[in-house]
Parts: sequence; C-alpha cells; structure tokens
Amino acid sequence: MNPTSTPLAYQRGFGNEFASEAVPGALPQGRNSPQHAPLNLYPELLSGTAFTAPRAANRRSWLYRRQPSVVAGRYAAYAQAHWCTGAGRDAVLAPEPLRWNPFPIEAADCDFVDGIRTLCANGDAQAQTGIGVHIYLANRSMRRRALVNADGEMLIVPQLGRLRIVTEMGALEVGPGEIALLPRGVVFKVELQGDDGQEGPSRGYLCENYGAHFRLPELGPIGSNGLANPRDFQAPVAAFDAEATGSFELVKKFAGRLWRAPLRGSPFNVVAWHGNLAPLKYDTANFMTIGSISFDHPDPSIFTVLTSPSDTPGTANCDFVIFPPRWLVMEDTFRPPWYHRNVMSEFMGLVHGEYDAKPEGFKPGGASLHNSMVPHGPDADAFERASSAALAPQKLDDTLAFMFESRYALVPTDYALTSPQLDARYADCWAGLDDRFAC
Repeated sequence: MNPTSTPLAYQRGFGNEFASEAVPGALPQGRNSPQHAPLNLYPELLSGTAFTAPRAANRRSWLYRRQPSVVAGRYAAYAQAHWCTGAGRDAVLAPEPLRWNPFPIEAADCDFVDGIRTLCANGDAQAQTGIGVHIYLANRSMRRRALVNADGEMLIVPQLGRLRIVTEMGALEVGPGEIALLPRGVVFKVELQGDDGQEGPSRGYLCENYGAHFRLPELGPIGSNGLANPRDFQAPVAAFDAEATGSFELVKKFAGRLWRAPLRGSPFNVVAWHGNLAPLKYDTANFMTIGSISFDHPDPSIFTVLTSPSDTPGTANCDFVIFPPRWLVMEDTFRPPWYHRNVMSEFMGLVHGEYDAKPEGFKPGGASLHNSMVPHGPDADAFERASSAALAPQKLDDTLAFMFESRYALVPTDYALTSPQLDARYADCWAGLDDRFAC
C-alpha cells in the first residue's frame, strides 16, 4: 500500500470519471457520503470548480481517507524567497528579447519546494488570471513533507532526472519527454529517481497556472483526432501510505505566500477516490503532429497540447505548446519559424536536442522570453542555412522544445535578471542579418 514502493499502474483519459480503491470495498456504492463510510473512512470532497459550474466544466473528486484534511496544526510563515507570485507591480519591463543559459543545480541540500526559482510571471493569483513560470533545481527527495498549492494548478516539465510524484490519489512517474499536471489543491510530494535507482540531481520547468483549468484545445477543421489524444493521458490509481503515523510537514502556498503546518500523520492516507479532478501524466511522444505537406510554415498553434482559456475566445491565458520530432517536407519554403512579432508572450524551454531556429546558444535546461510585440526569429546562422538548404524531406529528430504562451506580458524576476545565466549577448545572434535589398 506504500505509494513509494508499489509498482505503478494507471487509469487512462483526460477529464474522465475515474474510480479507484486500494482496498476492495473502500468505495461506497450508490452515494458519496453515507452515514457510515466503508472501512470507517472519512469522506472528503475536493472541488476544483465552483459547485454551480456547468456540468461539462465541473471538476471535483470524492476522497475516502483515514483522517480528513482538517487534522493539521496551526500554520506559520515559511520562507522561500525565490518562489514569487504574479507580476511585480513596480517592475520596469524593457521590450527586449531575453535568454538564459542552463541553470546549474546548486550543491546545497535542496528538495523540490526549496528548489523552485521564479523566472517570470504575470497576472494575479487571487484574481485567478495569469501564470508563473519557474524552474526547479533539486538534489534530494521531499522527506516527510508535502506541498499543496491553493493558488493554481502546476504543470511540471522535467528536463533532467526522473520524478516520482506521490499525490493523495496515487503516484505518477515522469521523466524528460513527459509532463505532469497537478490540480490546484491536491497534496503531493516529489521524489527524485536517478538512472541508478538512487536519488539524483533533477532540473525542469514549471508553469503555475492561476487561471482557468488547462484543457485539450478544440480541433476545429483538424477533425475528431489529432494533437494530444485524451486516451494518452494517465491518472494514478489509489494508494496510501501504510506508515501513516509520525510527524509530517505540510507546506501550503496560499495567496502568494508559503506556509507550513505540522501533521500527526501522512497526508497520503486516501484509500479510495472517484471523480474527474485528478493528477495526470502525458508522454509527448504520443503527440500527433500536424504540419504542412505543400508549402509555408504553419502557425505554431498546431503544436498546442493544453490550453487555459481567457475571457477572450481564442486568446489564451496560457497555451502549452511543444516542438517534438517531426518531418519537414514543404516545397519552396523557408522551413524554420519565420521572423515575427506576436501579441502573445512566449517563454521557451528546451528539454533535449536543439531548436531549429536557434541551433547555437539555446541549450537544454536554458530558456528564452519574447514578450508581446518583441520581434524574434531564426538567428543569422540558421537563416543562412535554411535559405540555401536543398529542400529534400528532412526529419527533425532528437529534439523537444516547448513554449508557455500567454496573452499577458511576462515580467522577469530579480532572480532572472541578475542571474549569471542571463545571456547579455543574446541580441547579437541577429547582428549578421544585413540589408540585402536588390532592386
């Protein structure tokens, strides 16, 4: 029953009505909260949306646990100066492109909670708009402590090292090339898994979504299949901590601040659960890439895995976009992304390989930021190669880049702007694009 040692199994589907029990008979039948729940468990409802949200959008799960969540000590402030929330109100934001080299993992003892570093953010968590964009740099597992985020859901993109994410509803294992989506309000801890089975250093990217839930994008003219298919998302099966006694610490993010409270036992005490609010994992290798088979480079929106909509149709609070391995076959076409200025703000990261528009300078574990209407595109070397390349069918392989795209400007933090990893010469990559006009 221990979620840290049980071989993992999964349920499949995005937004499905799941049901799982670690002990047969733990789920009540025909009702959610009977007078006496099976096995003397406590029923507890976890609501991810308002009670009156439309049925199609309503997200909630019933948990049947050994102790309810109200059994906790008093909260005290917890210091984590590098995890920031929302845009800095007094920040001065220059309309310039930014890029960071890979962030090193510090030698100091550091778990997932303490290893989060905010690079940029927008919006307001209490107003439920915008996102925070972070990296995590960890070198040990969370031990007898857990985290719950009341400000937003968390999209985790591992870049180095595998993670075992133990949640109230069961465990997920994710590594580079996969993602995990953790609903707002779900308690979890992160354990590190090295290739040798021991704890190893881990680095990755994190989108903290304050806005509407991430969901699958509409497919429109693409039809009923394509992009990320619902059946490829995996949810955990119920598992609980058999060693539920002893002291534990719960770290809670609430209204932009971190708090800590002592627990008398493990919060991973859910024996059964059912509902459609659940942690999920997804392997990006299952993404069905759509592309041009005639000419021109299509808009990058065809690579959208998940979207968090805003109140303006088609203009997202946040889109999660990937650039996976794919074939390029377009004729008479400049195949890398074109030069452009976009109303959306774009934060990019690189999991592995190289990005075709920036083969030099943009490395795995690094990042770039091009805010609204900041021009960007291929560097001078990429332009030269693409302009003179023989246009035979080409496989872009061994690569995975991604983008968090938002309608709001992303404001970098002091940590990001003063980091030694900030590439002060980034704009020089376009200096070789000379005026070639010939009439």
